[in-house]
Amino acid sequence: MSEAVIRDVHPDDAERLVQIYAHYVLNTAVSFEYTVPTIEEFRERIIKTAANYPYLVCTLDDRIVGYAYAGAYSPRQAYDWTVTTSIYVDKDHRRKGIGSLLYDELEIRLKERGTVNLLAGVASCEAEDEYLSHDSSKFHISKGYTQVAHMKTVGKKFDRWYDLLWYQKKL
Repeated sequence: MSEAVIRDVHPDDAERLVQIYAHYVLNTAVSFEYTVPTIEEFRERIIKTAANYPYLVCTLDDRIVGYAYAGAYSPRQAYDWTVTTSIYVDKDHRRKGIGSLLYDELEIRLKERGTVNLLAGVASCEAEDEYLSHDSSKFHISKGYTQVAHMKTVGKKFDRWYDLLWYQKKL
């Protein structure tokens, strides 16, 4: 594998990030969105998020193969030390360490800004199906997250109900 490079996102990365994200929207229950955002919608999401939180991409041979970012858990000030984290890796580059590289750098940057708690919402089902595996849960556990909540049948996609697990990591 070529050397992976982690860098800050640019609004012009939106097209490639939509390509990566589209797989998860259209083919999986990883994202509870039904419709792939337009490039312009995604660009606006990038600008809004990156203005306040770390938003990173991973490139191999100058091609983006994954991205991760943090966002506000709640707009109330008492939650300023708690963020949500999100990560998406190109379907053809999964299980190659890209996610770990992204999350490791994301954690460094969040710790530098004084973040104390990381929260990750992960879609879940009791038995894996063609739309959802347990990979995201396993990944977050491997990165030191602990499951702190299990919300049952909160997301419906592909005419099936999915649970939402919340994981937490203290920095």
